[in-house]
Formats: sequence, structure tokens, C-alpha cells
Amino acid sequence: MATEASPSPRSSTPSTIPQKRPLNLEDEQHVPAVSSPLNPDAPTSRTRKAPPREQREKKESLKKREAKGTDATRSATPDTQTTTKRTKKVEKAPDVIRPLRYYTKPPNPSDFEAPREPMFNPILLKANREFNESVDHISNKKAFRYTNCIADPSFPASRWFRQTDAEPFSPRFSFQEASSHILFDSQASCITTEKGFRMARPNVCAREGRWYYECKILSGVRPLNHDPALTSGSDSGGHVRIGWARREANLDTPVGFDAYSYGLRDVSGQKVHLSRPKDFMPNNESFCEGDVIGLELTLPSLALHRKVVEGSYNKAVDVSDDLDPAFPAAEAPEIIRDRVPIRYKGVVYFEQFEYSPTKDLEDLMNPAPGVGANLTNAASTAPPNPNHPSPALRTLPFSSIRVYKNGKFVGTPFEDLFAFLPPASKPAAQQGAREGLDDGMLGYFPAISVFRGGAAEVNFGPDFWCPPSDLSIHGHNDLKGEEMDIDVPSPKKKGGKSKAAGRKEPATQQQHRQGKNGRLRPMGDRYAEQIAEDVLYDLIDEVDFWALDAAEGEGTDIVGAPVEEKGRGASVVAELETAAGLSMDGIGAGLGEEGAVLGGGVLGGGGGEIKEIVQEEE
Repeated sequence: MATEASPSPRSSTPSTIPQKRPLNLEDEQHVPAVSSPLNPDAPTSRTRKAPPREQREKKESLKKREAKGTDATRSATPDTQTTTKRTKKVEKAPDVIRPLRYYTKPPNPSDFEAPREPMFNPILLKANREFNESVDHISNKKAFRYTNCIADPSFPASRWFRQTDAEPFSPRFSFQEASSHILFDSQASCITTEKGFRMARPNVCAREGRWYYECKILSGVRPLNHDPALTSGSDSGGHVRIGWARREANLDTPVGFDAYSYGLRDVSGQKVHLSRPKDFMPNNESFCEGDVIGLELTLPSLALHRKVVEGSYNKAVDVSDDLDPAFPAAEAPEIIRDRVPIRYKGVVYFEQFEYSPTKDLEDLMNPAPGVGANLTNAASTAPPNPNHPSPALRTLPFSSIRVYKNGKFVGTPFEDLFAFLPPASKPAAQQGAREGLDDGMLGYFPAISVFRGGAAEVNFGPDFWCPPSDLSIHGHNDLKGEEMDIDVPSPKKKGGKSKAAGRKEPATQQQHRQGKNGRLRPMGDRYAEQIAEDVLYDLIDEVDFWALDAAEGEGTDIVGAPVEEKGRGASVVAELETAAGLSMDGIGAGLGEEGAVLGGGVLGGGGGEIKEIVQEEE
């Protein structure tokens, strides 16, 4: 029996893992890289590996999903039509910012009448002027602002209402922009109070350029040569503060109380900002009764202002500011007003959210003790500057306030004023308020505050009492002079030539005399400009809302009206015309003098969002 050969010894663990031998390896080594045209079916020398198999998504069963409490529709099998087909990316059109449009009831026939002026109750006689308490009108509250409006059938897409004003039709103190304890004269150019410090602001504001107004102290600090026999011993005369203030400034405080106003005290002529008085007048000279104090405000252009609030201002590049550029910017600033008409004591007003003080400026006025040492971020403790991390603490380069006393230049108490365009100004955080919007009335207002019998009168020009003596003066409509700084009438000699015809302007003002915004102008000019701006914004919004309604297929129907009112826009217009005795031939037609001199404002507005408001009397 033959013995079997013993197998060769093998290690228990192989040193290498054997690899699978590819098929026809010898044949593939001799195959050409490119197949011959005579033998196109020949395989190539390098076979491509099959793509890796796509991993399947592991899905849980329905019972497991129900046990976990998850929505079965979220993990359902996707639609093959939407996943397999590649859809083109559709770029979303940018959202157009429009004023919110509110659905209101059709106006009453009385809404087409011009708003009546406030009722006056005589209170006291001071400085040969009768001061009255204004009643039967609404006043601005802490979070809301009110302006007069009127119904006009020329604005159906804007819900019929546009902005207007009440008598007297002139630059004056605003009845809404004043504390409830302020007393006015019949023309709203003089104010006084029997209470503590109360503030009043006019119906005009400055946004860019150079502006000037005067204030005469009717009752206040007595001059040194005052005769005590002319007044009773109990009559102290009161006190007056004058200056410039923003809309956020509290009306129940003196000018200069917070970061939103800059003021001058009558006592010792001190300058006041953030409630911190500092010496300003030479020899601490006071502002006494009969003195005329002139205030000149200089603000940079809105283009440079927007650079500051947007954070793109560069001190090395923006070394100067051109208030009258040869080629103005093509895009104008967006003016958006979210306003709704309401009725108060039979008079219709626009109600809108008011801009409120910000925490950064409140902390600047009242810093918490020991906070600066504990802060790790040095930028948060930096002083206000044009490039501050907080927009509210950014200042405007080339801005200043100059002071004149009885026509003579005194000095410049304030420079680098705080910026006011959004986001430096924002409304209070409440439902419906939108941040980052400019309503066209953000700026610096002339501001007067009076204290316990103090009385003052303002003059917005052009006939000033004491025009600055160091400025060249020409007639208000005289544009032929080579040097022009302030537009005020000046006395003329018999030959018809002005006394200031040969006077040269100061070297510090020569850079500002080229254009309209560069020269010093009376603050009263802003009244006519604001009317024109209101008319323009009214027309833009009306056309925009009408085009939006037409695009949505509503035509001339009443936007946001109930279903039963749809399709009867033309009939409603006819009813309104019949009730008010007006026609659609022109804007404000049939309104008489009021329609000729008053402008319109942005009405509650579009964006497809319509809110229902019920008009009620308080």
C-alpha cells in the first residue's frame, strides 16, 4: 500500500491576504490603448471601474415613526417628479418697501372740510401780549405723533386722505409739538407757561444745509439797568432756554436736558447738553429781557449723513462735504410713513409711531457707576464719533451750532452733533412699528423752553430783527450779488443800492456761498419746501398703490374693502364727490385757498398688507 505524501507545513496565519486574480489578465496586457478601426469591438486596455453604488436612505417603519410621535409626512417618500427633474432657480424679486395701507371706512362729508384751528382760552397778559391755552386738539404722546389730514377724492388708492395743516399757514410753533402746559399767542409765534420747564417746537425742521432763526426774550432775566418800579416784586420774570432739538427730545423738559437737544441758558449764558451746563458767554454774560439771540445750524449733506449711519464713512477719504454737488445722486432717499387716519373730537388726524429715545444715549446721559471699568470691549466705552460701533452714538462731521447776540457773532458752542437718520433713530418696540424708515421729518427743530412766567418770541425770517453784522446781506429775492450768505431784506438807500452791497463775506463762509444749500438761509424757507415734499410723496404713493392694485386685478376697486364693496370703486367716488361738492379734475380741486397753499403727505400704504382700523372718537 503506497503511503501518501505528507502535506507541506503551513502557517496558521497567512502573512498577506490573497488578492483575486482578474480574468484574462494576460490578454488585457497586450490590448492596444486605442482600438483599431478595423476591429472596433476589441476591448480597451484599461477597464473603468463601475461607479460606487448609491447608498440607500434607511427609513423607519410607520410603527416606529408613530411610536416616536413624529410626523409621517416629513419622512414620506419624496415625489419622483420633483426630485428627478432639475428645476431652474428663480431669483426672488427684491421686496419693495411701501407704507402700510389700512382699511378705513369711507370719509364723512365733514372730512372734506379744512381742519379748524384750535380753540383759544385767554389765560394771562404778559409783555403786552395775550397768551391763550389751546384746546380741542390732539397732542403728541410718548409713542405716537399726530398731523392734520383731509379727505380728497383724488386719492382713492391711498384711502382718500392726504396731509394738510391748520391755520395759521406759516412757519410757527406747532400745537401738537408742544407740552400741554404751553400757552400761545394768536399767531403761535410767542410762548410762555406758568409751570416748570416746558418745551415747544415749530412745524419746520432742518435736515441738511445751513439755517438761521432768532429768538427774542420777552420775559426772563432782568437787565442790570432794569427799573423795579415797572414790575411787581413777586414777578421774577421766569427763565428761557433756546436751542435745537430732535423729535425724541422730551417736551416736558428744558432744552439741553438729554442727548437729543442742545441749548443755551439765559443765566450766565451757559451751554447745556446732557444736563451738563458749561461756561460759554464771555464774562458769563446773561441773556436778558429784550435780547435777540440768533442760532445758526450747519448740517452735512444727506449723502454724507447716510455714509455715517451706514458705517461707510472714512475720515481720510471724506475730507470735505459738498452741499451743492454738480451731479446730485440719482437715487433719492426712501420716505416711508406708516400712518392711519383717526378721528378726535370731530377732526381727522394722521397717527403714526413716534421715534423714541435709545438705550445707548440714555446710558450716555446717566452712566451706571463702575460699568466702564468692568467692560471688556473698549469700543463700547469709546466717546461719540462718526465711526462708533453704535449708530446712535455716531456724530456728524462738519456740523455745528453758532450763536449771535443782538446781531454780533459770539461763538460756536456745539460741534459734531449726533446723527438722526435711521438706524440712529428708531421707533419704540411695539407691534406694527418698523425700524429703519425715514418719514421725511427727522432732523433738528428750533426749540424753546420756558419756566414759570418766562416768555419768548421766535422769528424764522426773512425779516429778521438783528441780522448778523459779520455776514453779507442781500435782498431775499436778489440773486445778482456776487457775495450772498443769508437771504434777508436789508435797508436800501435812495439810489436803490443796499448798504451791504460792497461788504465782503467772511473767509470762513466763502466755501458755503456757491449753491442754495451752501449759504445761510432763514428757517422759514423750510415751510414751503416741506409742502412741496408732501405733495410729491402723496403723488408717488398714490401712483404706486394704483399700479399695485391694477397688477393684482383690482383696477379701481377699493383696496381692502369687504366683498360687497368690491367692484363699486367708481360709484363710491361719485358718492364722495356729491357729498363733498368736489370733482376729480385735479388734486385738491374745490378746496379754495386751503387747497392752493397746503400740500399732501404720504397716506397709509401698500405692500399688499391691509389692516382694518375702526375710527372712534375718544
